[in-house]
Amino acid sequence: MAELLVSAPAKINLHLEVLGLRPDGFHELAMVMQTLDLADQLSLRPTADGAISLVCDRSDLPTDGRNLIVQAAELLRARVGLPELGASIQLSKRIPIGAGLAGGSSNGAAALVGLNELWGCGFTPPQLLAMAAELGSDMPFCINGGTQLCFGRGELLEPAGLAGAADGAPGLGVLLIKHPQASVSTPWAYGRCRELRSDFYLNDEVEFAQRRQALREGPLLAGLRGTAPLPPIRNDLQAVVEPEVASVREGLALLRQAPEALAVAMSGSGPSLFALFADPSMAEAARQQLVASLTAGGFEAWSCRCTGRGASLGSA
Repeated sequence: MAELLVSAPAKINLHLEVLGLRPDGFHELAMVMQTLDLADQLSLRPTADGAISLVCDRSDLPTDGRNLIVQAAELLRARVGLPELGASIQLSKRIPIGAGLAGGSSNGAAALVGLNELWGCGFTPPQLLAMAAELGSDMPFCINGGTQLCFGRGELLEPAGLAGAADGAPGLGVLLIKHPQASVSTPWAYGRCRELRSDFYLNDEVEFAQRRQALREGPLLAGLRGTAPLPPIRNDLQAVVEPEVASVREGLALLRQAPEALAVAMSGSGPSLFALFADPSMAEAARQQLVASLTAGGFEAWSCRCTGRGASLGSA
């Protein structure tokens, strides 16, 4: 096999609810995540020297063992038990770095999917999902993609069951923005959430299960199915990040100026922000309408569509 291309799409959070603390110290979450057609691309070539090499078109991204692509490759190789397997990997970045869009996790997921094929490992999808969960909470979702309910630390997946779009939110367009100089530490955001909102935390598995069921039966999934209006998007981290990060406040205010936006929110722990529209053409129209204000504010912007797949073989 000369070369294998793998697409690694970005995600946004259509719901992020911090339920409480788990015995392992992580937060118990109830989320709905959605893949976008904004994607990085991995180019994989096999080598026979046992080396795993990664190059990237972004000089500010580490390409050693700190990168989830390298970690995924090393884990997969260890599990198959063939240390002589090697790969030359090129990463073309389109997803902004450190943006709350799971770019790193998606890259790692794409490496698992692609190298499993390139090396002929033969691991099943459930086996790949288990490996992904070892590497990061978002990585199992990044393998499956589409519109998924995500519980636990985010690694426990349930398809949302939306008809008509290969399980991606049917027809929705997304205007995505990020200030390139802005960054938010995910551990800081969760720590700040614990400081400010722990009085609202639930205390046991029975209460967690009730909230999961409320999400399954609630207005968000009804809105995504088109059987009810789309409600405001809940992101408990936005409630603690927005007051303290100027670019998040300013970007949300700009997106709220788009008259056709169905909902406006921050993704994950930020600082990326998005507005949802009834279709992709409306998202692009909103981008053009706001382009002067976004440029003046220093924001980068992308008009995207929701998709029904995660990491997958083929170009982005």
